[in-house]
Amino acid sequence: MSIVTVQLGQCGNQVGQELFSVLISDSLEAQRQCRGEPGRAYRDCSLERFFREHNEASYARAVLVDMEPKVITHAVATAAKSSTWKYEDGSYFCQKQGSGNNWANGFCVHGPRHEEAVSDLIRRQVERCDRLAGILTMMSVAGGTGSGMGTYITQCLRDSYPHSFILNQLTWPYGTGEVIVQNYNSVLTLSHLYQWSDAILVHENDTVHKICAKLMNIKHISFCDVNKIIAHQLGSMLQPADTVGTLGHYTRNPVGELLKNLVCHSEYKLLSLSTIPQMSSSSLAYSSFTWPGLLKHLRQMLVANARMEEGIDWQVRVPLNGQPALERMAEKTKQGFNKSLANVLILRGKDVSGADPEAFLHPGLYSSWLPAGTAFSTWRSPVPFNGYEKSATLVSNSQSLLKPLDNIVGKAWNMFASKAYVHQYTKFGISEEDFLDSFTALEQVISSYRHL
Repeated sequence: MSIVTVQLGQCGNQVGQELFSVLISDSLEAQRQCRGEPGRAYRDCSLERFFREHNEASYARAVLVDMEPKVITHAVATAAKSSTWKYEDGSYFCQKQGSGNNWANGFCVHGPRHEEAVSDLIRRQVERCDRLAGILTMMSVAGGTGSGMGTYITQCLRDSYPHSFILNQLTWPYGTGEVIVQNYNSVLTLSHLYQWSDAILVHENDTVHKICAKLMNIKHISFCDVNKIIAHQLGSMLQPADTVGTLGHYTRNPVGELLKNLVCHSEYKLLSLSTIPQMSSSSLAYSSFTWPGLLKHLRQMLVANARMEEGIDWQVRVPLNGQPALERMAEKTKQGFNKSLANVLILRGKDVSGADPEAFLHPGLYSSWLPAGTAFSTWRSPVPFNGYEKSATLVSNSQSLLKPLDNIVGKAWNMFASKAYVHQYTKFGISEEDFLDSFTALEQVISSYRHL
């Protein structure tokens, strides 16, 4: 089964290009490292998901959309130069006028105007799949095209493919600000996607920037560095893994399996992703890891809501069973304990069958209305991922995004209360009532996660 990727806006196209590079590189390396059937099965499964093989060339199952041609031109050229994969001719759509970082312009103007052309490109990719596993959209929430037009395209995808899985990967802006109206754009994007997407996987630029600085030891961090980290994490989630306990028998539908395990209620669609280890290639050559050590750190990252293994707060603990409800709540508030609805742990590499994830089954980690045995799943693959002998990835539906979401909504509301820049949206067709509906929808999401 295959996944069609829709890359939207500057951020979505840059991250998408990096993702396909990671996927093809990892697949080819797997065949070299794991000779025989294990490596071949891994490679074939990965290529079937993300690439179409034609005339001994690998073409990404992707559609590229942007209102300006520069980023798409660069992505297509970079892929072609790699000699390992490329984008299909005519698989992209661009214009010569952007959305001006205005969500309303992308959603109300560019989306409807170019809906037919973009939908036709996506339909062609879907028809080239023997079976469609799902659609992955990649976009930013801060600008105009990625967020506004990306949201409109997601709505069209839901109408055109009502029974297909749709997973939106979103890149959140830096908290210090990239665009003056980024909080408006973020609120409008998230509230609308909640209606049409099956799940929303979030990467925060601030978090990824810290990983680049503290774990990768990059002195002058660029967007390219940030995109590589996001692509690595996405690849660790999407590459083949066994979901039922028979190593080498990979799930045919990774998007469907993820959503089945993580999104059990339509009110809880926000997913976060943590990967361990992450380090520069120069450091990796002199490092060794054990499964108990990796899983101990990853579990504490979950409990303390940390996105990297450096600087984890080890004082945060899971509330003990049997504590009175009020005492548990007081301790949780004091310690900043991160409660989960569901988690999927993906283990890859040497001796993976011996890794013990028992600590992730502690009932105190999860909401009381979903048993830990149901809320937690483990996937495994004996094939090392992207150069790491052992690696672990945790995809979590938890309270981890509660604080950043609350911050964005609060900042947007403060601007809206003074009517700042609202006229820039109303002139394209977004009314003040639309803003209020978006605020109401996200306040409900915040309340739901807060009371897990």
